[in-house]
Amino acid sequence: MPPSTDIAIIGAGPQALTLVTHLLQKKAAMRDRFVVIDPAGEWLHQWHHQFGGLEIPHLRSPAVHHPDPNPHALRTFAEGRPDELFPPYALPSTALFRDFCDSVIQRWDLADRVLGGTVQHLELCQQRGRQRFRLSLADGRQLVARRVVLAIAGGTPQIPDWARQISQTYPSHRLRHSHHIDLRGLCLAGERILIVGSGLTSGHLALGATARGAQVIMMARRQFYAKLFDAEPGWLGPKYLKGFQAEPSWSQRWQMIQQARNGGSVTPAMLLRLRRLERQGQLTFYEQCQVQRAEWKGDAWQVHCLTGGEHGCLTHLPIDRIWLATGSQLNVEHWPLLADVRANYPMAIINGLPVLDHHLRWPGCNLWIMGRAAALQLGPVARNLFGGRLASDRIVPALVKPSLGQSRLAASLTA
Repeated sequence: MPPSTDIAIIGAGPQALTLVTHLLQKKAAMRDRFVVIDPAGEWLHQWHHQFGGLEIPHLRSPAVHHPDPNPHALRTFAEGRPDELFPPYALPSTALFRDFCDSVIQRWDLADRVLGGTVQHLELCQQRGRQRFRLSLADGRQLVARRVVLAIAGGTPQIPDWARQISQTYPSHRLRHSHHIDLRGLCLAGERILIVGSGLTSGHLALGATARGAQVIMMARRQFYAKLFDAEPGWLGPKYLKGFQAEPSWSQRWQMIQQARNGGSVTPAMLLRLRRLERQGQLTFYEQCQVQRAEWKGDAWQVHCLTGGEHGCLTHLPIDRIWLATGSQLNVEHWPLLADVRANYPMAIINGLPVLDHHLRWPGCNLWIMGRAAALQLGPVARNLFGGRLASDRIVPALVKPSLGQSRLAASLTA
């Protein structure tokens, strides 16, 4: 690791890869002016691990959404593999997307650009009278950077209150959040598994569990419902984004984001497969229902639920495992990496999301944020692959021309 760098990019997921390819397309001379730091020391490690662990066969995003600047690059790459683009919107298979990203990394000569390491502290410092960032890694190494881009997911598993209140000790593998579940290698024959949550992750877990011989109960506070994308396609262009970006109230923008994503949903194809499993007796839906409490008794869970549906309570059924497909929550106020920045440059934070400037910069310093935490500027698709392109369109010009957009947000910004 060099002692200093112009740009430090923290995270090596698809958003970071998107940023780097767009940066190099805009100005190839930037190649030697940045470093990428990620715990795994390689591109997209966590992304591939999560897709493999949940045995996800294909992406939910169409083939035009990917890390390369050319929107048609993936389709061109897939010309010899047309059966790996799934209808109705050419959704790439997981294997195809992985191979394509590998080709992008090779084509842009980025294979060795990720440094392995975990950044634990990010501190503002002065070097020759100029503001810099000191990055301290878990192994003691340090790096000074003039500019920093946070390209991290930053969310923490959302654990329901009833799960937090369980007082008994129990085998840890009997209650897991989806973030910590790897279907590969699990033996589930004869088990009864309760999956809590109505999103696509719950569907993948249900398919994986039934394929391994488990009996599955899927529970959600709402009706399970289907839609192709987690946010309407209008959010991928000016149809909805124009009105969103014209909204002056940051609180109202946050509400628009919640309404657009509307909690968890599954794709029509997924719901069709789940209903088929229901007819075959391998799966039961508990809709408009939620867990009241769960107790570990002997070698199984006893679950008490609040139900408004016609089905009976679960109390009489011993549950072998509970899987929480309850998503994650994001609050930058809880990000240790931002503690020093927040102390020196306080700013408005709306329900956990920072009010960044137009270029996704933390006002007052050379720190940029992309991904879900940039949603107040980018809208509900900020966390998606397309969100990486939207973020790059704003960040790259500011990195190439540092004087661009330096003005601070007006003090009159709506809180």
